Amino acid sequence: MIIVDFMYLAIFIITAFASLLIALPYIHIFQLESYKIPQLFMRLREAGRHLRRKLPSWLLAILAQLVLLSALLSTQIDGSLANGWSFPYIAFLVMAVLFLLEALWVFLSWKQMPSKKPLKYTHRVVRLCIVFVVVIIALQFVWYVLLVIISYPVEALLTGKLSFMEYDFRLARIGLSALLFQWLLFLFLPRLLAMAAIAVQPVETAIKNWYFNDARKKLAGFTDMIKIGITGSYGKTSAKMILATILREKYKTLATPSSYNTPMGVTKVIREQLDGSYQVFIAEMGARHVGDIAEMCRLVSPKYGLITSIGPQHLETFFTMENIIKTKYELVEALPKDGMAFFPGDNDICLELYRKTAGNKALFGMEQRGEPLCMSAGDVTHGPRGSTFTLTGPDGNSVSCTTKLLGGHNVQNTLGCAAVAWALGLTLHEISQGIGKVEPVEHRMQLIPTTNGVAVIDDAFNSNPAGTRAALEVLRSFPGRKIIITPGLVELGGSEFAENKAFGQAMAAAVDIAILVARNGIAMKQGLEEAGFDQENIIVTGRLAEATTALSRLIKVGDVVLFENDLPDHYEN
Repeated sequence: MIIVDFMYLAIFIITAFASLLIALPYIHIFQLESYKIPQLFMRLREAGRHLRRKLPSWLLAILAQLVLLSALLSTQIDGSLANGWSFPYIAFLVMAVLFLLEALWVFLSWKQMPSKKPLKYTHRVVRLCIVFVVVIIALQFVWYVLLVIISYPVEALLTGKLSFMEYDFRLARIGLSALLFQWLLFLFLPRLLAMAAIAVQPVETAIKNWYFNDARKKLAGFTDMIKIGITGSYGKTSAKMILATILREKYKTLATPSSYNTPMGVTKVIREQLDGSYQVFIAEMGARHVGDIAEMCRLVSPKYGLITSIGPQHLETFFTMENIIKTKYELVEALPKDGMAFFPGDNDICLELYRKTAGNKALFGMEQRGEPLCMSAGDVTHGPRGSTFTLTGPDGNSVSCTTKLLGGHNVQNTLGCAAVAWALGLTLHEISQGIGKVEPVEHRMQLIPTTNGVAVIDDAFNSNPAGTRAALEVLRSFPGRKIIITPGLVELGGSEFAENKAFGQAMAAAVDIAILVARNGIAMKQGLEEAGFDQENIIVTGRLAEATTALSRLIKVGDVVLFENDLPDHYEN
């Protein structure tokens, strides 16, 4: 019986490892969703859809296992190999190996798919994988114990008196049950992963809290450092990079890189990059739930807060605009009495928040709407290579500014940063110098150099209703035939179809050819058609790769191509 135990242990381990291979795409989703368990459950429906795509192949594989099991069991049902290795055991082991090969096929198929942000095997991912494997092994052990109790008479188990033929027939029953267990794993694997994530959550929370508090103490120790928080529904990353560039005219400044805007992302930057030589620290603050900005402020304790915009972004998790407004305003509520909040006056919601704020505050914008502007812009001109404008400060003096950034929304972001810089003591000349040095942020209205006579505008990061309007405005400023490639807008909850239809209607006045990637293609196509757009110039594809292939067939010298939004892997795949 010792050999039997080792055999089943080997089968359990092989099956658990195979299950882990199948689970890795969903662990990838979990990572892309910032390890939020509610988001993982929200994606289970998509996970089930992906599994169903593989259903025919899995059915064939399970049928092959069933045939193999039957063949092996019928070969020598009453005999045994040396050392007690009976044919049923061989069959079970072969079944487990086949399951592993099937899982390997799923894993390799996933690895071959183009990934914009590959799975990173962090310590947290490794811990989750270990717990997941333990969960699968534990379930198999429980299944094995129950089946043995059901299949064998208790007295036979206690005395060991059981004929070999009867023993093998009962093993055959267990073998068929093993096949059923693999099938159940296939169906419920995403939920088993969620169980593992929940099981490991207390450990992850404890680790997160330790790092969070360590970073918080470190940052609090820099008492003379100027701390700035930036939030908004869109424009946060661009504004952060603009502000950092301007402030470097006077201060040594560290801004969180790229889209590091979660508590653990900012924690990592504080612990690994920030030191006492920096005079200014700028933290981008992202949010998907009420309370997220408050948690970020507990970490950073900003003295200055800049809101770039407020609009219908991440409605899938916020549910209502009221929740979005409440969450963004958490930044203002966290500021100290001697702190200062900055609001865009061209945004109706932000203008109302400015009016209700009692502490130190400043308003910036392109036009005055009943409230004094700290920073404003006049004589604004946009072109294919950037923008120029006259910047007017609170003292009435003006300075001419030139920026490589495309679009009016980037001028708006620049005004907000100029207002913060002014409050920190920079002169208009220093601010203008800094504005001239700002480089486009990757994937945000970035003009990509080409050698084939085609202009490419990369606006592939996190599109939103306001951003699409600004991008189309920029596109109209370019000469030549205009082409857009877009999957539309996501995370807009119940308004997603309507917003994408409106996006399609707006496209009709700005583009000559529309290449739509499938997720919201129907809504955008409907909007284009209702606006009278030529149906022959609408191309709908299943994936971005297919869209770029379609583009390559029709592109010619003088065209300008706008890549508007690029869905994360867990939306497109």
